[in-house]
Amino acid sequence: MHATAPSALAESTLKPAAALAEMAARLDFEQVPSPARLRGKLSILDALGVGLASNAFPYAQRAMAGITALAGEAGPCSVLGRSERLPVRDAALANGILIHGLDFDDTHLTSIVHPTAACLPCALSLGEALGVDGRTFLTAYFAGMETAVRVGAAVKGGFHHVGFHATGVVAHFSSAVIAAKLLGLDAGAMTEAQGIAASTASGVQVFLEEGAWTKRFHPGWAAVAGITAAYLAQAGFKGPTRPYEGKFGLFDTHLQSRTEHVDLDIMVSELGERWHFADTALKPYPVCHFIHGCADAAIELAGLVDWREIASVEAYLPRDTMPIVAEPAEAKERPSTDYEAKFSAQFVVATCLIKRCFNLPELQDEALRDPRVRELATRVKCSVDPASVFPQFFSGGVRVTLKDGRELFRHVRVNSGAGERALDTEAVAAKFMASASLAVDERQAAAVRDVVLDIENRSVAELAAALRREP
Repeated sequence: MHATAPSALAESTLKPAAALAEMAARLDFEQVPSPARLRGKLSILDALGVGLASNAFPYAQRAMAGITALAGEAGPCSVLGRSERLPVRDAALANGILIHGLDFDDTHLTSIVHPTAACLPCALSLGEALGVDGRTFLTAYFAGMETAVRVGAAVKGGFHHVGFHATGVVAHFSSAVIAAKLLGLDAGAMTEAQGIAASTASGVQVFLEEGAWTKRFHPGWAAVAGITAAYLAQAGFKGPTRPYEGKFGLFDTHLQSRTEHVDLDIMVSELGERWHFADTALKPYPVCHFIHGCADAAIELAGLVDWREIASVEAYLPRDTMPIVAEPAEAKERPSTDYEAKFSAQFVVATCLIKRCFNLPELQDEALRDPRVRELATRVKCSVDPASVFPQFFSGGVRVTLKDGRELFRHVRVNSGAGERALDTEAVAAKFMASASLAVDERQAAAVRDVVLDIENRSVAELAAALRREP
């Protein structure tokens, strides 16, 4: 068996790992414009609310049981909404699972990655272990966020096309950059930290076949890898300096024949001047972001029709998302777990048409068994959306045919939570309080909210203390 020949990327004179490292090593808090800083803090608040809410679901208890058994002893680091204190890498793993577990965390639409899940577990746990102040924490987080979205954007959805969960791949690099920044490494060591992380970056999408829980695990495991890579680089462990574009680097090995679509310029252009992470969209619905346009359209139509009068439904989705959220139709029409439901356009559209909303309660066991939703989901057929502007926005449409022959149609170009429809501070705070209230009382939730919104004047220790539950 012969190895695939390396692509022409290896001949590029661009060195994205070094460029990202130089940006991060030099970055100062004040260099990031205040509007971008605010969007970053809102993403943190949003992610922490979702992470706290995860404690109300069974996977959180099972994950913690495995992690605490592995840790074997207590450590200095906090876990969201819990009393356990763990060693830094175990805490980062646990917090990553909690933040990404509900798939209610943010998405950078062009990159198709969950950047805060890819960055916050490392920044929070290592920041607490090192005792850093809020500005140092935010600066490292911003550097990691920009790394995550630029690596994701460079491949133009390519990771998903070949079976990788993009967040599970890029989070290894963003975590390595964050950890290196918090450790005060120079650009050379930070470059090599990314190189070391290249040997751990993965995250296969086979979970889609049966609603398995491994996607939840990807960002936390990446935080473990990134922290490990940074400490190794600090100690002088040699890593490759061209982990992305080098011969048999990340793009060659993961994308294979699709490397011709890679755009290295995106990774280096206007670094330190243009902050792409500020365009990250926060989710109004706890489902795969690809379905959000359809969900918006279905909720609009639900106010105009009685679902009992619906004969058939056609949902329109971006072409590249169909294998993830619409196929195979037979399985998507009958989700048996909350995770299968999150990735079923049929189930989400049916729920929105009947209940005129989609929130966390719509993923509880009782909601999954709702006979009305299950029956209507079998009548939702999915088609490619000819008017989609994906990946700029996750557009979607719904056409409803009524039993009397009438048709109603709605198309949403810009999904809610994105672009000009971005959630503002008030909306994010409201989502945070609603999510966090599933696991902690209002007093504790309000304390977390207040610390996050003022984190540049606080410390990570204060934030961690607000987040954890005392024994």
